[in-house]
Amino acid sequence: MVRLPLTPAEVERGERLGAVLRRARGERSMLDTALAAGISPETLRKIETGRVATPAFPTVAAIASVVGLSLDAVWAEITRPDGEAQPAAPRRDARPQMAS
Repeated sequence: MVRLPLTPAEVERGERLGAVLRRARGERSMLDTALAAGISPETLRKIETGRVATPAFPTVAAIASVVGLSLDAVWAEITRPDGEAQPAAPRRDARPQMAS
């Protein structure tokens, strides 16, 4: 299957997604976050830097859960019409998860 090239809007949305997740991760290490989300640190790095502009939904959901963001908050940040991302606030019910 041939994958169509991403549009500039999709690339920008991927960059916003990476920035939102990176900000929400804060001081937590990339390794700890990735392991808690069940993905490789390399995958998390690529998503945070925008190199993977369209990660799979379960991957985004897992990362968002680990860093304490609701998917609604993530979506609101990456689809802002003004192009200016605001810091996403962690969910109030978010609890730090320990890597096993």
